[in-house]
Amino acid sequence: MFKPSLETLEQFKQVLLTLPLNCYSQKCSVLSDATIGQHTRHVIELYFCLIQGYESADVSYDHRQRDLRIEQDLSFALEKLSLIQSQLQQPNKNLKITYELEGETTCLDSNYYREVMYNLEHTIHHHALIKVGIEQLTGQELPTSFGVAPSTMQYRKTCAQ
Repeated sequence: MFKPSLETLEQFKQVLLTLPLNCYSQKCSVLSDATIGQHTRHVIELYFCLIQGYESADVSYDHRQRDLRIEQDLSFALEKLSLIQSQLQQPNKNLKITYELEGETTCLDSNYYREVMYNLEHTIHHHALIKVGIEQLTGQELPTSFGVAPSTMQYRKTCAQ
């Protein structure tokens, strides 16, 4: 259950470690002038919402703490990714997910495993964006699996056989 998430986070750390200096916080036009760091911060913060809401069984992705240090300090972001990896594996349990839409609060029933999978898919989506940004800023090629869902990689392998 947790293996794809932990592997995706590890791959994320390895990709971030290959970045040239200043690339992490450099604005990128193909990302609407967002930075690799801003996308990284967003991914990290959603995972932390889930981990921090586990005990109370109440998660609100809208009320996340936006820590600008994550988007500006690559070493700090890497520490946070490692912390997520160390805390992610928890038993499944029911959760309440709270969203605020157009001034109204909406509560959805979910469970921890489902939200781990949501965060995995969300992370992969941002990896695809980050990959485009890194390739534009640096020209470096990233692993073909970066930003691609594990199910897509598995499908591609079966098609190649």
